[in-house]
Amino acid sequence: MENINEYHREFSQKTFVNPKFLRMKFLRNENLNQVVDILKFQKLERFVKLSGNIYPDLVKVFLTNMWIDDGVIYSQVKGVDMAITNEVWLSVAGLRDARTIVSRANVADLGGFDKVQFFKACLRNPNSSMRSYLVGGLFIIPRLLSYIVIWILTPRGFNHVVLTEDDLILMYCLVNKIKVNWVSVIKEQLVRIRKKPEFKIPYAMLICSFIEYYDIDVENELSEEVKAHSEITVATLNKIGLKKVNGNQWICKASAEEYEMDGARTSAAAEQFTREDLGTGE
Repeated sequence: MENINEYHREFSQKTFVNPKFLRMKFLRNENLNQVVDILKFQKLERFVKLSGNIYPDLVKVFLTNMWIDDGVIYSQVKGVDMAITNEVWLSVAGLRDARTIVSRANVADLGGFDKVQFFKACLRNPNSSMRSYLVGGLFIIPRLLSYIVIWILTPRGFNHVVLTEDDLILMYCLVNKIKVNWVSVIKEQLVRIRKKPEFKIPYAMLICSFIEYYDIDVENELSEEVKAHSEITVATLNKIGLKKVNGNQWICKASAEEYEMDGARTSAAAEQFTREDLGTGE
């Protein structure tokens, strides 16, 4: 039964994290094939490109009625019982409830993860201040990965310029090809927002895809189309501090002057991070 009191108490006034999505074709066109390879290794191609109409009231009903039993999400929307099984995850997002469950609780199992050392390895200048884990000083690949983690994989509605330990753990897994149980990560995020009334609602597009999978009637429902600015494009890369030079090469804007003085040196520095941290070094 849909819990009207809980809906009004917990979710009616909640707002949504602005949904973002990303197309693999865009990354390839922009010569960002390393990011494509990282996302493909994690089987995230379908999940990161989810887009379409959002039904805010139905998303809130789904979350109001949501519970988890034996690892399976259950809910009810407009009288339709929903069980988000492995079959549903695979059909909707291309994901399975399998692989490594990563969190601060089992960080010791991640092959030597050290958040300070990893963050320094991601910096263009590893000797820069470590007062906070700001994203602005990152190399190109980790900068883009940080944006994908913060806005798509574990979206939040606040503090997008400072990396949390959870962000760093996921980035470490991405660049070091440690397969992540993304279904578990998403479930943890959904449980968290139920406990934190100040948190905005993430994964609206994913939840609407579950609603579509169960063929729930959305006629006459309030809907919001995912807007063009939600797609990660060249404008997004410019906004997060990247700049295109020499036709189709991306560098950090902060390095643009150095690039113009000695382009090979800047390019070599970016490539060095990729080779070492993706395990492709010679």
